Amino acid sequence: MANSSSITHFLLLPFPGTRQLQLLHFCLFLAIYLAALLGNGLIITTIAWDHHLHSPMYFFLLNLALTDLGCISTTVPKSMDNSLWDTRDISYAECVAQVFLFTFFMAAEYFLLTTMSYDRYVAICRPLHYETLLGSRVCLHLAAAAWACGVLYALLYTANTFSLTLCQGNAVDQFFCEVPQILKLSCSTSYLKEIWVNVIAFSLSSVCFVFVVVSYVQIFRAVLRIPSQQGRHKAFATCLPHLAVVSLFFSTGTFAYLKPSSTSSPSLDLVVSVLYSVVPPAVNPLIYSLRNQELRAVLSK
Repeated sequence: MANSSSITHFLLLPFPGTRQLQLLHFCLFLAIYLAALLGNGLIITTIAWDHHLHSPMYFFLLNLALTDLGCISTTVPKSMDNSLWDTRDISYAECVAQVFLFTFFMAAEYFLLTTMSYDRYVAICRPLHYETLLGSRVCLHLAAAAWACGVLYALLYTANTFSLTLCQGNAVDQFFCEVPQILKLSCSTSYLKEIWVNVIAFSLSSVCFVFVVVSYVQIFRAVLRIPSQQGRHKAFATCLPHLAVVSLFFSTGTFAYLKPSSTSSPSLDLVVSVLYSVVPPAVNPLIYSLRNQELRAVLSK
């Protein structure tokens, strides 16, 4: 039996199999990581370079690319390092830093995706007021609020998670320090301290989700009233990528953090965690660039 004060390191989930399978995992994660770096780096560079893309929609997309880079860089390199050197260790300090940074980038991305739905709502439903409602100062304030909320939420979540007494060993059944897996190591009585943090997280997530749903109901109603087919196609082309990203991110993230422990299994937890922490940063640039003609044109230059 060990408590949190005596733990100096954690043991991450080992990828089973032979040495060849471990190297295969390293190569697979390396390819995904490089794809995420290349895709998000291209989006950031393109938007910053071309003044025609200096609009609210692309400003928020640039911020989204930054959170994607931060999110995948927090988890994947350490997992690759462990597979390459055939180890499971991560120090206590590294685990705390990983939880904080991952929660920070995930929360900031959550708020940014919500803000992007508001941007699409104003652009399609209230186009004549777009410059007024989403001026440069307003966009800066919204982005700063998303990042600030991410920091506050990460501080709250990390502090409460590692203030718990960990009495179930130090083996984390995940390829990175994920909060739900760390909570499984806590004592049943100390786990109650985390309930109110989960209530806050669920409340914020519900508010954001309802806001996104209401925004897109209004958006689709407005799009269907557009008389020209070309106009409807252009509107859908800017909204559907964002809706696809939101759906994948919200559904997998919510399931990972709020699913009942009775339905938990190592393989299911691994798949869900990969779907919300590794896949989105790699595929988001592809989704946005494929459906956005303006961004594709600038990228081709």
